Amino acid sequence: MFVRIKTTPNSPRKSVQLVESVRDGSKVKQRIVRHVGIAMDDQELEQLKDLAEHIKSKIESEKQPSLFSPEKLANMSIEGRKNEEKETMLVDLKKLKEEQRTIVGIHEIYGSIYQEIGFDSILQKKNADLLRHIVMARIANPLSKRGSVIDLEQNFGISLNLDRVYQMMDKLDENACDHIQKAIFSTTKEIFGGKIDIIFLDATTVYFESFTEDTLKQNGYSKDLKFNQPQILLALLVTKQGLPIGYEVFPGSTYEGHTLLPLLERVQKRYEIDKVVFVADSAMFNEANMTLLEEAGYEYVIGARLRSLSQTRKAEILDRSRYHPSHEIDEDKISLCELPHGDRRLIVSHSSQRAKKDEYDRKKAVESLLKKLQKNKKPSQLMSNHGYKKFLTIEGDSTIVLDELKIAEASKWDGLHGIITNSKLSAAELLTQYRGLWQVEESFRVTKHDLKVRPIFHWTPSRIRAHIAICFMAFSCVRCLEYRTALQYEKLSPERIRRALIQVQVSILRHSNGNRYAIPSEVSQEARKIYQLMGKKYSTTPYQLAI
Repeated sequence: MFVRIKTTPNSPRKSVQLVESVRDGSKVKQRIVRHVGIAMDDQELEQLKDLAEHIKSKIESEKQPSLFSPEKLANMSIEGRKNEEKETMLVDLKKLKEEQRTIVGIHEIYGSIYQEIGFDSILQKKNADLLRHIVMARIANPLSKRGSVIDLEQNFGISLNLDRVYQMMDKLDENACDHIQKAIFSTTKEIFGGKIDIIFLDATTVYFESFTEDTLKQNGYSKDLKFNQPQILLALLVTKQGLPIGYEVFPGSTYEGHTLLPLLERVQKRYEIDKVVFVADSAMFNEANMTLLEEAGYEYVIGARLRSLSQTRKAEILDRSRYHPSHEIDEDKISLCELPHGDRRLIVSHSSQRAKKDEYDRKKAVESLLKKLQKNKKPSQLMSNHGYKKFLTIEGDSTIVLDELKIAEASKWDGLHGIITNSKLSAAELLTQYRGLWQVEESFRVTKHDLKVRPIFHWTPSRIRAHIAICFMAFSCVRCLEYRTALQYEKLSPERIRRALIQVQVSILRHSNGNRYAIPSEVSQEARKIYQLMGKKYSTTPYQLAI
């Protein structure tokens, strides 16, 4: 089996295929095993070739057809479709009764991704099956563990014992969690042909339905504004395409900037990355952290707190004569200014689109402030809010009015954004890298909203870490399929993919004579395409189940 590139005459289109040589009599022909995708430029071609090599290695390593075995009927419906009866079935419809309707799309597709990553080898057999089902349930309909057990039985034909699920979670110790992260890193690295040169990192807080602190659950600055509830700090590392690399869990009172050292030590120990650029916002870095990265030989691109710099430096930043046009992206005119920052570089960009947004946001804030001033009998109360205070001034003893000078001063910073770096790459390249930070922010949105990592209902540190590990496994499966779908078909959000696969169902009918028949549901074009790109066939032809 090998990767073949087919070109189209007079067109930039290039098809990437997996093919194998087969003998037809005295001739040897090439048979297409999998159509990977169509590239329109060199970058897409390289991405598809890397993905094709990844798929090829997985196909060659499979000793038997994939797919796990969900409990009895669900398993029979999945396996039965592989051997559909070709002859006509004569069945008296009046003697049929629906016995079960099961969702098979999640387990068939995400189950294959789960197996490709290597998650099926994290625990021993019985616990491995429990873990897989709980991860699939987290992808399909994220609930508490009790809710997942109920959902699996009602909609997937899978019966689990809740106590056994909790016992399985206790097996997800530090060693198992380490294997989970190594498995996804290995897969991510393989998808990119062994090349990972940029890592985006960020941290967020995850709160509990509890008010009791311990060594891990601690009160701290909450990004969810749950200041009276304990939390943990979750740090996440992803590639520039949003694929996961790893994560770490810290006590909830940990300052974001203090997560870098343990993260760096883990990266060096676990991932063996030679050369990489770390990209993060300003909250993750301070002077000590930057020095730490420099001593370790890493490059970094971090957000700069421009208004916290010296008056001299701020005057230089606001001097528009220092800026030079750089490039234009979607009608967004970018100009750049580069200033020395010790042994580092301070690069400030001005974006026309960002300037319009900053101006709009400020005007909305001022309008809201004016309405509050008119309604409030004690306007001095508004001075406690920092967001309002910067636009207010006091006249006399108690009269508060808008400070036009402060508003004018704020407008000078519209559209400006800065980064600090030790890299020698061009300013435009570094700006592009930093703009990719939205990938990790979107990743947190997926984990928090789509997979509902919060709130956490577990109490012991070991169960909490097991819950985060399960959510990370689900997140890894979701991101890997999202990446492949975007590369081989079109960009679909995790929620669109989930909805498409949830609709892939099988209705199981039982005849009065004991025979069972499966009627697959009709599915969307998106679901069919997902099955195709995963190398799986989907047919709506009814078939009899083997007893």
